Formats: sequence, C-alpha cells, structure tokens
Amino acid sequence: MDEHARVAEAAATAGAEVALGGFRTEMDVETKESKTDVVTAFDRDAQRAVIDIVRESHAEDAIVGEEEDELKEIPQSGPCWVVDPIDGTSNFVTGIPLWATSVAAVEDGEPVAAANVLPAVDDVYATDGETATLNGEEISVSAADDPETFTVAPTLRWSRAKAERLGGVCGEIVANYGDLRRFGSAQVTLSMVAAGQIEAAVSAEVSNPWDTVAGVALIRAAGGTVTDVHGERWTSTSEGLIASNGAAHDALVETARTALD
Repeated sequence: MDEHARVAEAAATAGAEVALGGFRTEMDVETKESKTDVVTAFDRDAQRAVIDIVRESHAEDAIVGEEEDELKEIPQSGPCWVVDPIDGTSNFVTGIPLWATSVAAVEDGEPVAAANVLPAVDDVYATDGETATLNGEEISVSAADDPETFTVAPTLRWSRAKAERLGGVCGEIVANYGDLRRFGSAQVTLSMVAAGQIEAAVSAEVSNPWDTVAGVALIRAAGGTVTDVHGERWTSTSEGLIASNGAAHDALVETARTALD
C-alpha cells in the first residue's frame, strides 16, 4: 500500500474507533454556527487521535481539520492532511449510523490518498490515488447511463437563508432523475458515488475541505467526474460540487446551476 494511503487509513481508523466508543451513548451536544451545526467531545477526541497517527510519520506536515485550532484552508503548496473526525455529527448524535471519520493526504493542493471509515456499518472506503476500494475490494462508479434511473443526492449543509436554493435543486432532481436521497454526511454520500451505490451528488454551495476532499479523491480514482457548478474541474475553493459517474454530468451541472439563477 502507498505510504500516504496507509497512513490515511490508519489515522481514519484510529479516529473512528474513538468516535464509535461514544456512539449511541449519552453525550453533551454543543452547537456552533446554527442549531443544527452540532459538535461533541467525541469529535474533538477523534480528531486528536487522527492527528496523533499522522504525526508519527509526518510530523512537519500541515493539518487542516474541522475542530479546534487546526488550519481551515488547504495550503497551495506542500503536504498537508485534511481531517473530519465525524462527518455527519447530526447523524452521530441521533443514533443514525451514517457518519464517517475522514482523512485525506494532499500534495500541492491535490489529494493523493484518502480514507473514509464508517465504523457503525463496518465499511472502509480508501484510495491510493490510482484505485478506490471498499473493504479491500476495488470499486468503480455506477455504469447507469439513463438519468431517469439515477439516484441523486443533494449534499452539504444549507443555511435556512438559502432554503429556496435547496428547494430548487431538489425540485429539479425529482423532476428529471429517478430518485432523491439525502444522507446527512457529505463524505458518506461521496463515498457512495465512488462505489456505484448512487449515481451523483449535487451542491451549489462552497464547501469545506474536510467535507469533500477525501470523497472527491475516491470518486476520481473510481472513474467518476467531479466539477464545480460551471463544469470546471473541482478544487477545494470551487463554487459548488457536482460528482457523478460521468453519464449525464452536464445535465447535473445545470441542475445545480438552477439554484444560482
């Protein structure tokens, strides 16, 4: 296994084990920017566990992490690690098993390896930048090419002030595709696109790197396409994120753009 991939999976597994110890137990839940943007002590403890593993072999690398005082943006040059200790904390605190500990290795702004560990369902999605795997078996995006059979997931948190945008995207999905799902975790959703379990994920919002980078790496390694709302190659600073199996991708871009009109 590639060194970066090995460390990413080991670190994500360590953080996931810490988080799983608190799952479906009594816990104090705090809020951040809104009533639905929640955090627990398990988020912070899991992030520390991830960083401890990364530091064992990459002590000088930058860390971008959702919690505490870690960097919040990916440096344009050099190595860094992007960490989300519990992506899907709202699911975590309500006992829903769809949440992930996410770790991505990045070089000069581009992901080179990643792991999303879903300990409550015993799944590990990983990539060395060349291939993507689920529990050690190679995966690829869905082969479906008829949009009327697609399952499409709107993803990433939307503020109440932008509820009309989300409604517009959801309306377009219902009108033009086979089914709409929302899973409550961006990394889980993107992992599902990589594994061909759903066909696409759509957002018109600027995303945080910890919500997206690992999943984007998985999708690209699995043969999928990831762009912004303008159809340009996605980066961590892009406006919107459209991830798909590549079939009907242009139509999915237009679906997301309706939210901006």
